[in-house]
Amino acid sequence: MIEEQVRDRLNWAGNYEYRARTIEHPTSLSDLQRAVAGATRVSALGSRHSFNDIADSPGILVSLDVLDPAVDIDEAALTVMVGAGVRYGVLAAHLQQRGYALHNLASLPHISIGGAIATATHGSGNRNGNLATAVVGLELVTASGDVLSVTKGDDDFDGMVVGLGALGVVHRVTLRIEPTFDVRQDVFTDVPWDAVLADYDAATSSAYSVSLFTDWSGDTIVQAWLKSRVDSGSPAPSSFYGGTAADRPLHMVPGMAADHCTQQLGVPGPWSERLAHFRLAFTPSNGDELQTEYLVGREHAVAAIDAMRTLAPRISPLLQVSEVRSMAADELWLSSNYRRDGIALHFTWKPMQPEVEALLPELEAALAPFAARPHWGKLFAADAVQLAPLYPRFDDFRALARRLDPEGKFRNAFLDRTVFGDSAG
Repeated sequence: MIEEQVRDRLNWAGNYEYRARTIEHPTSLSDLQRAVAGATRVSALGSRHSFNDIADSPGILVSLDVLDPAVDIDEAALTVMVGAGVRYGVLAAHLQQRGYALHNLASLPHISIGGAIATATHGSGNRNGNLATAVVGLELVTASGDVLSVTKGDDDFDGMVVGLGALGVVHRVTLRIEPTFDVRQDVFTDVPWDAVLADYDAATSSAYSVSLFTDWSGDTIVQAWLKSRVDSGSPAPSSFYGGTAADRPLHMVPGMAADHCTQQLGVPGPWSERLAHFRLAFTPSNGDELQTEYLVGREHAVAAIDAMRTLAPRISPLLQVSEVRSMAADELWLSSNYRRDGIALHFTWKPMQPEVEALLPELEAALAPFAARPHWGKLFAADAVQLAPLYPRFDDFRALARRLDPEGKFRNAFLDRTVFGDSAG
């Protein structure tokens, strides 16, 4: 029992212990409303996949893991309403059974919908927005315990989607869906960097979703994962910029079991079983990794990649693997892709947090010329003073948070450090 209580206070990776006085698990909307209204300070807890303190609170935490998992598909509107605590892999399987799809998935299907949206978590694809861009409606419990419903087109909607938990507890989300489609996944190894960087946009347009895995050392990309829509009319990829087609399933981290990954070798299958990198039935690397990610405008892709390759002697000793992905611009105020097409430079670190945190300022300094925005749910060093200039609507978001939460009920150490740190309000 003691071991279970300790585990209940840890995030997924085990690198952060929640400091909230208690963690509550409301079973109904009215329970959630009472918990929020009665709390002095409160935050929502999703699937615990953040690597920092974004989901913590000096008061109580409300976990949405058992709250209203119902899935309601509106076939006429092509939308689905779902509980914010539902995991993407569970929703994906349900949609696939009904003949529908989401436009994209993140690497892990285990993450909760509400948490992924609130932090602008993403998949990949030059024309694909992050997961939050599928949101067309939100229902959240405000500081007073009332329910606020907003839909796309409402005032401030674009500021509320990537909300960082600062505006209320989102308990239901409505997402845009589309008819189901099949995907094939092909992996290529030892892809020359020079060939890819000579025409980066063309390389990352080679499939619906392209992921480049590297340790930043050497002249080649270790693996390239291409996820191609079967209905696109494009020929199946038989080559990729001089790389070698894999003849067996691979894991992107050396020594890890490939059966944890989604089907490869060009075998077509449902989007729900291909767009994520990992299968829902497995929990990859649980407790054995840390993560950091920086997003830059796509026009800076080559220069930013070159900067990281230059730092390979500092990065590689701490690294399990890095992934480079791309995504489309959006209008969400605190999205990492607000009004710019971008690439993500992702780092999966060994569980060496002091060494990683010591390196982060050096990485951020190297990427500063490219206005790099950190992933909100991962490890980074920047504070509000450094982050504010990167987001044109940063002050508008702070004003929105003060209006919806004038007493700071949803404020926590993360928000004080990264959003409100240079603001008196």
